[in-house]
Amino acid sequence: RNFMKSQRPNSLSVQAAGEPGLWTSQGEADVKLRMGDSGLAAETPLTVNQMFTSAVERYGNYTALSWKEGEQQKSLNYSEYYQTCRTAAKSFLKLGLQRYHGVGILGFNSSEWFIADIGAILAGGFAVGIYTTNSPEACQYVADNCKANIIVVENQKQLQKILQVSSEMLPHLKAIIQYKDALKEKRSNLYTWAEFMELGRDEPDEPLDAIISSQKPNQCCTLIYTSGTTGQPKGVMLSHDNLTWTALSTSRHVHLTDATQAQELVVSYLPLSHIAAQMVDIWVTMKVGGATYFAQPDALKGSLVNTLKEVRPTAFMGVPRVWEKMQEKMKSIGAKSSTVRRKVAAWAKDVGLNAAAGRTPLSYRIAKKLVFKKVRKALGLDRCTKCYTGAAPITKDTLEFFLSLDIPLYELYGMSESTGPHTISHPEAFKLTSCGKELPGCKTKLHNPDEEGNGEICFWGRHVFMGYLNMPDKTDEALDAEGWLHSGDLGKHDENGFLFITGRIKELIITAGGENIPPVPIEDAVKEAVPLISNAMLIGDKRKFLSMLLTIKCQVNAESADPEDELMPEAVEFCRKLGSNATRVSEIAGGRERAINAAIQEGINRVNEKATSNAQRIQKWIVLDRDFSVTGGELGPTMKLKRPVVMKMYKEQIENFYKELATPTTPDNPLPPK
Repeated sequence: RNFMKSQRPNSLSVQAAGEPGLWTSQGEADVKLRMGDSGLAAETPLTVNQMFTSAVERYGNYTALSWKEGEQQKSLNYSEYYQTCRTAAKSFLKLGLQRYHGVGILGFNSSEWFIADIGAILAGGFAVGIYTTNSPEACQYVADNCKANIIVVENQKQLQKILQVSSEMLPHLKAIIQYKDALKEKRSNLYTWAEFMELGRDEPDEPLDAIISSQKPNQCCTLIYTSGTTGQPKGVMLSHDNLTWTALSTSRHVHLTDATQAQELVVSYLPLSHIAAQMVDIWVTMKVGGATYFAQPDALKGSLVNTLKEVRPTAFMGVPRVWEKMQEKMKSIGAKSSTVRRKVAAWAKDVGLNAAAGRTPLSYRIAKKLVFKKVRKALGLDRCTKCYTGAAPITKDTLEFFLSLDIPLYELYGMSESTGPHTISHPEAFKLTSCGKELPGCKTKLHNPDEEGNGEICFWGRHVFMGYLNMPDKTDEALDAEGWLHSGDLGKHDENGFLFITGRIKELIITAGGENIPPVPIEDAVKEAVPLISNAMLIGDKRKFLSMLLTIKCQVNAESADPEDELMPEAVEFCRKLGSNATRVSEIAGGRERAINAAIQEGINRVNEKATSNAQRIQKWIVLDRDFSVTGGELGPTMKLKRPVVMKMYKEQIENFYKELATPTTPDNPLPPK
């Protein structure tokens, strides 16, 4: 049954004149907040400035931001941080920032990023993060869409993207600020960070204070551009209340400690153009007076663990790829370490999983002392009681791996349109493979559930966005007449109210025979059955049978982050065990190694045996020449698989699967011709 066509409440009803509705697509409009009668949903709405000033009152002398300059550790406390943001706001106004116009920010996480973001909001503009991986055209689209008056760039590389776009294409742009490195060339309207901050240093307070006091919690202050896997990115409008209320609700739900008792420490490294990083690194941390430490720009290429070891954060958010990378690294160290150490580690892992299942023998307490402490220390997570994963689906294998090391990964689920989180697991409410329960003050509804209880997940709460900037039709698609946000995800609740995600409605493969197949569980099963596999993508929409594209675990270039031909150590070991001497992807791709081919087929057979129906069996597969990557275009900024892109890139290989006229038969699966 097709979920997309199912009836839902009629499209958004026209609002009564004069009264704000629950949504809008106009940047300067107010909305009606989804207030509740009691509990957190009834809390007084705050502007960003109100939340920040109360943080300054409570935590003025506590460290707010900290970063490395060369070998020196620099920091700002809350009072300094707020004053710096005010100065930046004055500078923006002096450069001609207009109300409800964007300030684009294009660069890696840094104190300047935060200050530009909050400065833009205080000055009455919109804070607009731009993905650092964007092309010049994509940057132009966002800057034009939000009428950016000012763009803040990190360095020469990002500056070039803006300068490549002709000034006619950016009619609103008045100035560009570069916050790292010396300027390579002087241009009018191009400022260093120091020059920019100087502009507002001696400006009077009154004009800024007048703008701040005119701001309301139900007005837009931030735009998050969805890295849409299809079509142009949409500007998600978030209000002051979206940010301040979600920060409050999240910090309560996951029991963060107020700085006056013990300060929370977080490491900022995920792309700040993404809501998850903004929510954790800027807003939730500010709410509880935590300190944010900035990682190095090459964090995801390998330096992150060093930063974690230096900072030893108390809470840490990783996307699945980050946890998978840690797992691979530890396994490859394992592959090289002595047998005795490996046996102890394997034993501790086994004991750990038993304990997770509720059995805590003495051996567990010994293991905890011996092995787990060492592992946590080696990862810089020895003080970290809260490790999170979100933004993309994570495999059960990775969850179990970390759980066995006494590092439970708490899944969170939500979207840009819900200001980040909607459900989050925590120690008192944790189930493997579930993404937990709603934040306090939020509600979930499953729209149009099937026999098994799978329906489209819909959200309600003060975290639900205002609408998409200048896109009334898209806003109509996302919100129904009652104002529920339709996520486009399929999911179900268990008897205890835990939410489980089954997949994206858009990603559902509907075969020629009409079977609905969510691809992620099958892809995960293949990765688990064949540890050699890095990425797997299931094909089969409108096709007679399922096929699969596979990539092999390989080394990643530390500079460019491109996948290389060299195999990961654990992949080499896997090949050795099969009697193959392969050390490169090119020796395996396209079926060049018989032993490895047989092993992959054998793994796929095991997955097929568990298939719920013949239609869910993988009939054909191919190993591609290189792994998927952000730079290659197959993965989005948060490492989400961009299925439409992969379909285009590997069109030829996919068509080859379906060339034959006859429906293929495999010895164990003689399919009747359709």
